[in-house]
Amino acid sequence: MKKKILLILVIILLAIGIRFFISSIGGIIKQKKQGTLIPPTVSVQTIKNESVIRSFEAPGRVVSKYQVSIMARISGYLQKSFFKEGDYVKAGETLFLIEPAEYQNASNVAGANIQNIKAQLAYANKQLARAEELVKQDYIAKSKYDEILANRDALQAQLSAAQSSYKDTNRNLSYTIVKAPVDGRIGIIDVTVGNYVTPSSGSLTTINSTNPIYVTFPLSSEDYAAISSIDKKANEKRRVELFFQNGGKYNLEGVQDFLDNKVDQTTGTVTMRATFQNPDNKLLHGEFVNVKVYANNPTLVPVVPIVAVQENQEGKYVYTIDKEGLPQLTYIKVQGQSGDNWIVKEGLKQGDKVITEGILKVTPGSPVKIVSKKEMEAIKSKKLPQSKEK
Repeated sequence: MKKKILLILVIILLAIGIRFFISSIGGIIKQKKQGTLIPPTVSVQTIKNESVIRSFEAPGRVVSKYQVSIMARISGYLQKSFFKEGDYVKAGETLFLIEPAEYQNASNVAGANIQNIKAQLAYANKQLARAEELVKQDYIAKSKYDEILANRDALQAQLSAAQSSYKDTNRNLSYTIVKAPVDGRIGIIDVTVGNYVTPSSGSLTTINSTNPIYVTFPLSSEDYAAISSIDKKANEKRRVELFFQNGGKYNLEGVQDFLDNKVDQTTGTVTMRATFQNPDNKLLHGEFVNVKVYANNPTLVPVVPIVAVQENQEGKYVYTIDKEGLPQLTYIKVQGQSGDNWIVKEGLKQGDKVITEGILKVTPGSPVKIVSKKEMEAIKSKKLPQSKEK
């Protein structure tokens, strides 16, 4: 019995030893195979500075050049409205009519008063002319002449006051017709026909001018310093492109023609403004957009081929070749495109080498085989097979 148990133990130990031996041999073979893995073939490009027109992006908001509140300038009942909300109107078009009867009557009375005073004044002037002859011949007393003269002067004063009153009544009569002071788009109507309106009762509606139209945008102090350095003058006019929130590009370019005289201490930005023509009213007051403002002068900046740039959750990156010839993952910041290249804002400088082809097989820190662009093209077309590393 003991011999059987001992035999079983020997068999078990032998099996374990064989398994361990096989595992060790497999590991050695695997290591040897790994040691002979072919590094991925890549092509690289040296970063160079190019003369480009830099652009700077920022969020923007469409703002009407004129934002006018339409107010009643007299009191009265609103008799008629000549437009609907959202309509486009021209300067001088009639918007509202306030009941004019009261003001028309006042104008008529004031006009009749003028005619009455003019008639009295004409008679008084005749009396005065006659009195001047009579007083010279001592036919009337000087005091009588003075009385006639004073009456004539009083009537002249009355005429002047009546004419002023007539102007006032006619002006008020004209105010019964409420007109658009500027071209633009009608906003919400705050009153309805039949309401009693006064100069203090608030806005009847608003008009936002639409063409031309402004777009204001905050440029970071860093970008402001950069564009000012490129153009030498901070207040130069610059070309601006506009993009809608859905990514679509507005078909007309604008001109950046204003910048604030200070940096906002809360946001660290400088407010700029561009003027855009808006003939088809595509841009609406209050709309949020994105803008790209271009420097006027070219500047030398590093550029990197678009094909060399990858992106993950942390941002855009490239594989650079270090001093040992190994690839390293390098995050970069870009700012606009120039042809087939990204304009580099941070992360790369002239002379750096980046991998442009074979990127997907690259592992940071692992060896790669660098070939020329021509060789890479031949490899891809299978005219030149990849040579194995010896």
